[in-house]
Amino acid sequence: MRRRVVITGMGVITPLGHSVGELFASQIEGRTAVGPISRFDASTLATTFASEVKHFDLVKYLKDATPFTHSGLNTRFALGAAQQALADAELLDESHGDRGRIGIYLGTGEGQENFAGLINSTAAAVTSGSDRADPVRFITALRPVLDARNESEVETHTTIGHLANLFALDGPNVSCLTACAAGSQAIGEAAELIRAGDADAMVAGGSQSMLHPLGVAGFTRLSALSQRNDSPQTASRPFDLTRDGFVIGEGAGVVVLEELEHAKARGATIYAELTGYGSTADAYRMTDPTPRVGARSGAWRMPSQTPGCAPSTSATSTPTAPAPPRTTRWKRWRSNLCSATTPTRSPFRAVRACSGT
Repeated sequence: MRRRVVITGMGVITPLGHSVGELFASQIEGRTAVGPISRFDASTLATTFASEVKHFDLVKYLKDATPFTHSGLNTRFALGAAQQALADAELLDESHGDRGRIGIYLGTGEGQENFAGLINSTAAAVTSGSDRADPVRFITALRPVLDARNESEVETHTTIGHLANLFALDGPNVSCLTACAAGSQAIGEAAELIRAGDADAMVAGGSQSMLHPLGVAGFTRLSALSQRNDSPQTASRPFDLTRDGFVIGEGAGVVVLEELEHAKARGATIYAELTGYGSTADAYRMTDPTPRVGARSGAWRMPSQTPGCAPSTSATSTPTAPAPPRTTRWKRWRSNLCSATTPTRSPFRAVRACSGT
């Protein structure tokens, strides 16, 4: 018999709110968190605005946040969102459930680099008037400013390691780094692990922050960010003919997925059922969707083959220029989560929308 997967907990840290209730209210009221970048001086960049998480304090969610002083924002956001989701699912207490059957699958990015140290060391390694860098001078300048604790946080697996250790999630432990599709992919594949019998519950979702000089400059070089600096609050318009790029944001969105009978046996609140999942890749260009429609429709067909499935699709792309009608219609169907039951309160349709990546 096919194991059924339901959602029993939700948690978010976003620019529009640090809880599911706050985020939902912000969406209903049509608020926006897009504005000038305040975390660093972005005045010399082509894009000077973003969607920042503000007034976030990890102490509100953890009894002791000291061990995460050197962690990046992606880890701290994930900790806050996971704590909310586990508490909502009544699985925060380690005595609840077989912890070896509760795992984590998170779409995460790399932690924040030491941007100042990297750039200053590069400058020290370059001889004036030359386009070559001396590696010995580079290492000599960089080594004194590196911190082993900070550097270890750059690895993508560090975030899920912290969450597993703190919340006693001793089951499957997986992270994926698939850009805008990572959060949706993590949820879909976590559901498949439960369906396969490898776990009874999974903490799944996404967490990311790239609001630092290297991150914003990198997306600017890709011509992926909107440069509507005179009107940042109207810059996000992915399906509009006047679109000129996306608005970068940050945050985390986490759900607790659980096998249906396991959830019912402990009297858990059930918000929705996840009945199917599909994922495909364009295998084309980093910022443009392939003109081959068949490559995108595969993700739609996979969950649609599930009996009783009502597909819910997340379109993800870098909206950098007007597109022909076919591309506008399909965009890039990278991963498709399918829900046969509409939740009574839904904080997000795709985790990547919360993290803004």
